[in-house]
Amino acid sequence: MRNISIKGARTNNLRHVDVEVPRNHLVVFAGLSGAGKSSLVFDTIAAEAGYQLNDTFPPFTRNRLPKWTRPDVEHISGLSPVVVIDQRRIGGNARSTLGTITDTWTYLRLLYSRLSEPHVGESNHFSFNDPAGMCPRCSGLGEIVASAVERFLDLDKSLQQGAIRLPGFGDGGYWYAKYADIGSFTPDTPLREWSQAERNALLYGGEAAAGLGHRPPKDYEGVVERFERIYLHTSDNTSERKQETIRRFTRSEVCPDCGGDRLNERSRSATVLGHTLGELSHLEVAELAELIRGIDAPHVAPVVSALVSRLDAMDAIGLGYLTLARATTTLSGGESQRVKIVKHLGSSLTEMIYVFDEPTVGLHPTDVESVTRLLGRLRDSGNSVLVVEHDPAVMAVADQIIEIGSGAGADGGRLVFQGGFEELRRADTHTGRALSQPRPARRTPRTAKATITITDATRNNLRHVTTGIPVGVMTALTGVAGSGKSSLAAELVEQHEVTVIDQRPVSTNRRSTPVTYTGVAPAIRKLFARHSGVPAALFSANSAGACPECGGLGIVHTDLAFMDGQEAVCEVCQGRRFVPEVLAHTVDGLSIADVEALSVDQARDRLPDDHIVKALRHLSEVGLGYLRLGQALTTLSGGECQRVKIAKELRDTERPTAYLLDEPTTGLHPSDIDTLLHVLDALVEQGHTVVVIEHDLDVVRHADWLIDLGPGPGRHGGTVLYEGPVAGYPRDAGTPTARALAAHDRAGRSWAEAVRGTSAPWSPGRRPSVH
Repeated sequence: MRNISIKGARTNNLRHVDVEVPRNHLVVFAGLSGAGKSSLVFDTIAAEAGYQLNDTFPPFTRNRLPKWTRPDVEHISGLSPVVVIDQRRIGGNARSTLGTITDTWTYLRLLYSRLSEPHVGESNHFSFNDPAGMCPRCSGLGEIVASAVERFLDLDKSLQQGAIRLPGFGDGGYWYAKYADIGSFTPDTPLREWSQAERNALLYGGEAAAGLGHRPPKDYEGVVERFERIYLHTSDNTSERKQETIRRFTRSEVCPDCGGDRLNERSRSATVLGHTLGELSHLEVAELAELIRGIDAPHVAPVVSALVSRLDAMDAIGLGYLTLARATTTLSGGESQRVKIVKHLGSSLTEMIYVFDEPTVGLHPTDVESVTRLLGRLRDSGNSVLVVEHDPAVMAVADQIIEIGSGAGADGGRLVFQGGFEELRRADTHTGRALSQPRPARRTPRTAKATITITDATRNNLRHVTTGIPVGVMTALTGVAGSGKSSLAAELVEQHEVTVIDQRPVSTNRRSTPVTYTGVAPAIRKLFARHSGVPAALFSANSAGACPECGGLGIVHTDLAFMDGQEAVCEVCQGRRFVPEVLAHTVDGLSIADVEALSVDQARDRLPDDHIVKALRHLSEVGLGYLRLGQALTTLSGGECQRVKIAKELRDTERPTAYLLDEPTTGLHPSDIDTLLHVLDALVEQGHTVVVIEHDLDVVRHADWLIDLGPGPGRHGGTVLYEGPVAGYPRDAGTPTARALAAHDRAGRSWAEAVRGTSAPWSPGRRPSVH
């Protein structure tokens, strides 16, 4: 069968979609955010393929496989095993690194166990997750937690005024008397007026305290000693409050014993080709591959071949600038997705279905070609490649494009286009119009009110960077993947007070909804209470009015042990979450369950309360008007989560704040980007400072200030190539960003045409002319 045939797909907002998806082709699924692309690709095609494959295994095995929920669809045929490569960050814990997640560390350990001088032992002696190999000081983490002593004291205050910032040490706190009432210190004198010896005695005790004129009691503990005993040297489960205190008053430092290599002394002494394992783990992947190629010992040839193949695959998809020591928790969504791809590049399996979720996320326009080549390789190996994507550069190389629309949410869920790229550009659909319309003209940049200075930044590959972020305007951080943008942003957060609006999940609680997170829910409950004369708490699905059978969830989960757990609509409330007595109360003919089923835009038209309408406006302004008021936040994409956070900030922020946004265009259709820009402008107009890490050229051109890093990734980057107004960046500078901007801002160019000519990737031989 040459097609994946779908009849009557009704998952989420899909409206009885019938579509024939060609097999062994590269097919891009386009459409507005919330139109139903993911519902068709992930929740229908991938879900059914995954479910049917799992069903071939015995119950014991199925219980250990990923769970798939069968889609609401009349018929699907033409499926084969599916591989889903999404944007979810790999995450992991402090022991998870790029080397461990890609198995390259396993190969390296094997090489060292066979070739190292001196010989140490088996491969587990080179594992920082095994007692035989881990550094005993840091337990193989490479870092230790140390007290941030400079944060402990406010020198302008006395003990009575709360000079010791730690919880429980202020006047009236549990530990206060241990310092203020012992006669060794003057509790009403600001610490700045104390001698250095007195401050040292307060902090460290011991010999410093013994030298005071009035010696403290024998059991005296300095503030640092007491803090570390209570917070760092206890093995009990720490409460949320205790964890927050640890975050505030500690820092991670490189382990003084292993220097961050994670291994014990014996394992650190072993070398291959004159390098320790720790040294190799800090080489960039591309450098490491060249070094490993030099190992010609016949008895380890299979290991060398497997390791070089895996390293070359990582380099081929644009990850050559990373190191194997890089913690997986620090990888971006785009980097995480490309790491997942590595294991499939060398696969000889055919007739698979590969499903990608915006594989160009996190990529500079000049790097997109490497991804399109990869997608083509997978297709040419005899596989079907299905891609949810907004980037026209990916659409342009697709064999076919399927657009779902026409709108989002309840206005979407229909097949509105199926055909080639040139046909789409002429089509009267949201994507077709966005591809063909001229791009907006450059506007006059706003004037900064002051400057926030990032000083001597050396994080990761940054080369002692000092730069200024203009206050009260919008700044774009640009550069190829791995050039140092995120590192510079992290330095901004560390050196200054900045609010980060990222794409991490808003909540892991399925009861959290857009209206509960943004604070609109209480106003809706009060509206019903005013109209009904009963307590507002009855209109909360977490309170007295909730259906007792499902606890206000609307669904009942049944654990079937070794079989997939089943979720079914609650038979008592029919999914409406409330008891009948509550549902009997209405506002404008709507029950509370009816209101939760409304989209944000529908609620603004139906609810007779100006306060609610005003609060919901912010969700509409960030392009989320299609979300249902009662929709669980756990169902939102990363881009949607970020925009919910922006809406909350628009509603709640009063004083001028600096905001950092990491690729806010993720998941946005081109026609939605103008909406995003209006939102960012609204933040600036309220007196805030906006900093975006961004590759989208419309957003970059809209910024008032540009800081471009590079010229390349990893050790080839880490320098500021240009800082100033976007218009002032010489388009002939030879940098990736300059080339992309030159192609983009030619007069009259459409969005599709603008990206052409930007795909020449950076290479070490190309040196920019900007300083």
